[in-house]
Amino acid sequence: MLDWIRDDFASRAADHDIDGSFPFENFAILHKHGLLSAALPADLGGGGADLARLAKIVRAVSYGDPSTGLVLVMQYLFTAQFARGRNWAPGLRERVLRSVIDDGALVNGLRVEPDLGTPGRGGVPATVVRRTAAGWVLNGRKIYSTGAPGLKWMSVWAATDEDEPRIGGVLVDSATPGVRIEPTWNHLGMRATGSHDVVFEDVRIPDDQLSALVRLQDQHLLLDAEFQLRNALLISIVYDSVAHAARDWFVSWLQQRVPTALGAPLSTLPRFQELVGRIEALLYANRLLLERSIHMPDPAAAGTVKYIVTNNAVQAVQLAIDAIGNPALTRAHPLERHLRNVLCSRVHMPQDDIVLTGLGRAAFAATHG
Repeated sequence: MLDWIRDDFASRAADHDIDGSFPFENFAILHKHGLLSAALPADLGGGGADLARLAKIVRAVSYGDPSTGLVLVMQYLFTAQFARGRNWAPGLRERVLRSVIDDGALVNGLRVEPDLGTPGRGGVPATVVRRTAAGWVLNGRKIYSTGAPGLKWMSVWAATDEDEPRIGGVLVDSATPGVRIEPTWNHLGMRATGSHDVVFEDVRIPDDQLSALVRLQDQHLLLDAEFQLRNALLISIVYDSVAHAARDWFVSWLQQRVPTALGAPLSTLPRFQELVGRIEALLYANRLLLERSIHMPDPAAAGTVKYIVTNNAVQAVQLAIDAIGNPALTRAHPLERHLRNVLCSRVHMPQDDIVLTGLGRAAFAATHG
């Protein structure tokens, strides 16, 4: 089944990339096969998939269409978090999970803002939820809202308007009056993720749709180690899959390309054999790191794994691009799309500078210098 899904999604990926359209049909297929609820425990009606199984699904989907793969990663992260019941009212938890299982509802967290940037670097969100005589009301704008056109549930990072603001998640049903999607996503790569702006204008929020809100200095209490681990590993797999797709296309092209002056495929030349070997070495290192991290998870090392895997993936695609030269940068060329997509690996948290700074500080601390 996963092989069929991979190939089916791949058949449409270039078209969705060209026009930046959201692949609704892909998510209908994933729901039909029970894959949108794969991260939920079996006793709740979900797929009961462990991390290894989720990784296999994400790899197949992302090889075919990485934009779909990235939205699916967010689905797995947030549905699993809801299943753990952390910070959300039990009744709301059941309602959200039921909609995922029965209806294929998509869920994601909306955190980034025009001025704040990513909350992972600190700061108070400008998106505000305030208490009124009629109940809670939400106002604000979120950017880079992955999957926005298809989302049923949006977990919105917001602050109260109290003298000492509290922060946390506010769950919003996308059909609620006052929720508006502005089609702003016109990105270099991952163009089919539908990561548009979402605007909230006087959106009424039921009491049970507020998570546990905490003071700014206590926001570490909201951190979820399992969420952060899976985020780093599954996002790495999305972009490693892009590199594998590029590698497979490149190897096939070298085997089929027979220049007139050579009279034999380019794959017979030592130069290209060595170059493909370099790509293979990068992807082999990725495979070892990811397999070890999936079967022996280490939350403290997850960011480092993401840094190594995604940078290896970028380098692998760039090697293929360099070998082909100018034609590979033509908009209609398959490698051009893979390059644009793999470059987007750098925007996801934890970002490279945060990972490397942490490693450097740890090295200095270990030497007691």
